[in-house]
Amino acid sequence: MKFIVSSSALLKQLQQISGVINSNTVLPILEDFLFLIDKNELTVVATDLETVMKVKLEVEAKESGRICIPAKILMDSLKNLPEQPLSFNVDMNSYAVEITSDNGKYKVMGENPENFPKEPAAEDATSFTMPSSAIVTAIAKSLFAVSNDDLRPQMTGVYFELAPESVTFVATDAHRLVKYIRTDVKCPSSDNFIVPKKPLNLLKAVLPDNESEIKVAYSANHFFVTHENAQMICRLIDARFPDYKVVIPKENPYRLILTKSDFQNALKRVSVFSNKSTNQVALSISGSELQLSAQDVDFSFEGNERMSCQYNGEDMQIAFNAKFLIEMLNAAEGDEISIELSTPTKAGILKPSDKGDNEDLLMLVMPLLLNN
Repeated sequence: MKFIVSSSALLKQLQQISGVINSNTVLPILEDFLFLIDKNELTVVATDLETVMKVKLEVEAKESGRICIPAKILMDSLKNLPEQPLSFNVDMNSYAVEITSDNGKYKVMGENPENFPKEPAAEDATSFTMPSSAIVTAIAKSLFAVSNDDLRPQMTGVYFELAPESVTFVATDAHRLVKYIRTDVKCPSSDNFIVPKKPLNLLKAVLPDNESEIKVAYSANHFFVTHENAQMICRLIDARFPDYKVVIPKENPYRLILTKSDFQNALKRVSVFSNKSTNQVALSISGSELQLSAQDVDFSFEGNERMSCQYNGEDMQIAFNAKFLIEMLNAAEGDEISIELSTPTKAGILKPSDKGDNEDLLMLVMPLLLNN
């Protein structure tokens, strides 16, 4: 079997899916890409058994066939080649692969494609379409709040809550929560499932942030996303997501409005002096002035800053993890941010003042116990 492909086009597509491959895998075949040639189309597949990523690109080929090629050596060699057509010659009996460039020849030992894991079929799957930018934005705004605690698997992914006129994406690690709603998506039925963090991260890198359409499908155990030349399949998390609605306070009467960039920069400066295990920054709100203060008693570090704000409510002192606040501000669009508060021991709710079309973002953060 022989085919000719552009070196840079191949490298670009392989880089999009190589993140699936684990370096310390149990099965050696999982360190390979599966190459499938059908007429003048090459499909490359990578998997870690939980997630499957596929990309397609055009090649010159006279016959069809399949071969597994070790991913690392192929990627490393392509990174060092200038743009040029590469000729792949595969011996289907020994699985030896010979790659010919303008100036050289390289030989790699491939593996039997029959040993490559079969991908899950999309049987009995429910499908719908949505703009690519909707899922890319949802991932960017929610993924940072996903838990890394494997003892609570239900929190190690993003919860998709489907409704006929919208999709709600929820992520939480018990210290903070993000709820992001898209109203430009119509789902065939009300449903819910949890998608793991790793495949969503990979998906964000592969999908374009534009209005092109993607097909989303899900079955009892798997999640499928298909875009023009790329596809991702992953296993869903088999667990029940916590009831996030009971956590969100109904009444937070006090409202603090801040210029987002000023607040974020002040947090970055003051948090340098905070305790590194808690990242605690205390916010003292009095009238139209907000004071940020942090200290690390062990090293006698201390930082204080003042900034103006708009606030309607009783004077209050409340402490938060500055790292959490900074990440949340990154996810919020617009120039201003509003923080809804009630007491120093109850969760604060962050919302961007500018609401985008077809979207609604709410972020919740639990306070820390103040160091007095």
